[in-house]
Amino acid sequence: MSDYTIIAILVLTVVGLATLIMIASHSVTKLFGLRRKGPIKDMAFESGVEPIGDARHRFNVRFYLVAVLFLLFDVEIIFLYPFAKLYPQFGEPNHAAWSDTMIAYGYTPGFFLAIAMIFFAILAVGFVYEWRKGIFRWD
Repeated sequence: MSDYTIIAILVLTVVGLATLIMIASHSVTKLFGLRRKGPIKDMAFESGVEPIGDARHRFNVRFYLVAVLFLLFDVEIIFLYPFAKLYPQFGEPNHAAWSDTMIAYGYTPGFFLAIAMIFFAILAVGFVYEWRKGIFRWD
């Protein structure tokens, strides 16, 4: 049996299972579901608040800036995790993550630490800038 046959069987199984679940869900809803209809039942409902007014309500720009800051620091953690995981191993001379070729090109543990500190410094400058702009003050 080739690798492609196994993948084809997996794809067919997933598609068949998804189809079966959708058909079963629809059938159960038809058999046992409530059939009440009306203006109150069909009205849109969002987080416990009745929709009144225009749907294009403007948000305060601080909401977006805080969201961007969250993404910034979230991405920072994603970029720093592999570095933090491998850094302790860089001190071991015979480890697979460390080789004579890396040392020959000047990639020492100190080099990697300096790169990480530069990365932190750039993020700290952005954080201080946002702080001074008053992004974290909620009125």
